[in-house]
Amino acid sequence: MKLRIQCNCSNIDWNCVSDILKKVGMAYFEGEVHKKAFENSYTVVFVFDDEKLIGFGRAISDGIYQAAIYDVAVLPEYQGENMGKTIVNSILKSIPKCNFILYASPGKEAFYENLGFRKMKTGMALFYNAEKMHTRGFIE
Repeated sequence: MKLRIQCNCSNIDWNCVSDILKKVGMAYFEGEVHKKAFENSYTVVFVFDDEKLIGFGRAISDGIYQAAIYDVAVLPEYQGENMGKTIVNSILKSIPKCNFILYASPGKEAFYENLGFRKMKTGMALFYNAEKMHTRGFIE
């Protein structure tokens, strides 16, 4: 395995981003939608095995004290090899001294707890498609 980390949006196959999100059971859109989301983020991280995109994540932030992490995904065949940890730690280091929030896919909370994240008692959400998010286990 020849890993390479990239922290910009140059030469990314956005349809591949969409495919990876679909494979891991996360929300996904057309490649162009992901392109806009990543390009409008404060920081991005892409991990490659040689030239194959195997994982990514991004954060939006004011760059001073608040940030939110989104779209952390790793191809199933690379999970369990610290790729997700590498992505999250790269994001955390790129925006030091910030408070970070995220919402984990149901069942993935332990992954983030192992990285130091804690469940919030006051977290609230207003989702565009609340019924779908309720069905998927994100909201009560």
